[in-house]
Amino acid sequence: MNLKTESLFQFSSLTIILLLLAFYGGTYLLSLLIKKDKETTSGFMVAGHGVGFGMGAASMTATWIWAASFYAAATSGYKYGVSGPIHYGFWGALMILFIYPFGMRFRELAPDGHTLGELIHARHGSSSQLILAISNLMGSLISLMVNFTAAGALVSVLSPLSFQTGVIIAGVGVLSYTLTSGFRASVFTDFAQLVALMAIGIVIIPAVLFAMGGPEVMVSGLSNLTLEQQNFFSPEAFFQQGAPYFVAVLAYAIGNQTITQRLFAIDKTKIKATFVTATVGYAGIVIGLGMIGLMALTIGIEPLDGNMNNLIPQMVSTYLHPVFIALFFILVIGSLSSTADSDLSALSTIMMADVYGKNIARGKVKPKTMMLVGRSTMIIATAAGLIFASFKLDILVMLVFVGALWGAIVFPVIASVFWNRVTNTAFTSAVIIGLLFFCIARFELLPITGYVALFFEVLASVGAAVVIGLMVFGFLGRKIGMLAAAITLVLMLIFATGFLRQYMVLLASLTAYGASTIVCVIVSLMGNERFDFDLIKKRVGDYDKKAKVSKTPNAKV
Repeated sequence: MNLKTESLFQFSSLTIILLLLAFYGGTYLLSLLIKKDKETTSGFMVAGHGVGFGMGAASMTATWIWAASFYAAATSGYKYGVSGPIHYGFWGALMILFIYPFGMRFRELAPDGHTLGELIHARHGSSSQLILAISNLMGSLISLMVNFTAAGALVSVLSPLSFQTGVIIAGVGVLSYTLTSGFRASVFTDFAQLVALMAIGIVIIPAVLFAMGGPEVMVSGLSNLTLEQQNFFSPEAFFQQGAPYFVAVLAYAIGNQTITQRLFAIDKTKIKATFVTATVGYAGIVIGLGMIGLMALTIGIEPLDGNMNNLIPQMVSTYLHPVFIALFFILVIGSLSSTADSDLSALSTIMMADVYGKNIARGKVKPKTMMLVGRSTMIIATAAGLIFASFKLDILVMLVFVGALWGAIVFPVIASVFWNRVTNTAFTSAVIIGLLFFCIARFELLPITGYVALFFEVLASVGAAVVIGLMVFGFLGRKIGMLAAAITLVLMLIFATGFLRQYMVLLASLTAYGASTIVCVIVSLMGNERFDFDLIKKRVGDYDKKAKVSKTPNAKV
């Protein structure tokens, strides 16, 4: 079957180019409205710490919804049936909610901060900070590549234009408006992009449903599903999709700079309301997109070329008028652009604050140089993203490593901002050991059978206790959190041993949490350090203010 010419509706090259020019041109004009003649480093990195509720919620929602959200949500609905969209959308939304109580702690300790790496540098020093910086650089670059790849694939499917052409247009378009005002431009354009996402989503999803025959056809098609796919509480869907995704996005929420950057940017008094609203917004949009995959399953649609990523374009192209297909095109381009510009902002901020500010300038920051570093990073990152995307590389292995690294840092990071006994040695050794044990389990470097399997199941049980305990601790406090962790550990040791080895992805992910936690606690208790958290506020500050103070005659730095 010829995907390009016989299977899907295609626009002319001119139409696609005009749609892309209209989207990116309009976005660029929006960014000019907020451009300042003299941009400060704080404004470029975190919009001056003053992003309001509406802009913050929109930016958080738009950033969390990236190109993969479309295709993975639909794939989940198609593969796992009625519970699939919930397992993808609900757990992702829950992680937005999860991060805000810890974000409040980050802001309390470093009110003038820009990255989580700065806070960890003030707490532990360079080695722990660089672990965070490297993981974020890798993660954001991979995310950038994924979004550019998605743009190229979409353009090649819906038009005669090549994959490489779509990649280049998306890359240049995103860079054009992000380069002007950095994070401020990203947040401002996120608002417009989310409005488009919601408006188009509200139209397209019901349009597909009624074009294929309405709810009656979908309900009658449920009989074609397997018993597992019909079961809303399907164990297979939970262990294969829900639980691994839940664990993965927890690590993403703590480890990714695009998220923590918004925690430092949003007005401190608006953080809770912003993240609660973003939780609801994300869940509604992504679960709705997942329903398109379920629709395809109920009426017996087979993915073109066996590629699950073709499901949504296939459904839209098959059942909708070209006007709706054009709206869908803008919907996907908007979603991937909102995440790509966040990745560029995150990468530039890491290089400005974590690399230049803390490790190169060492207290003698020059704002102009810092701005040059930030903008240069955006250009270099875009070029790298375009090159890697054009090669259509298999990024699964890189994503696995980055996900494991983030999973291994969750407990050390959170413990470091609440427990004064965590040492730099404990932090770094915990992350390294957590990543090592993850690799052994995930790639089965040792036969995961017998006592070896039991050992990893015990580590994973600790990891599950950590995940649940941290979530409860964030909302209900230390005592209830520790109780929840203890109950989870007992239940896992009873029911998961001998069972969890059947689900290696989940086992490996939980192992990263469990191993890093055990090492972090043991090594910390072996030392006598008692850290004064007030030092963080003194060590993390506004680079523009520091530069002004250093230029003042007789100023004491």
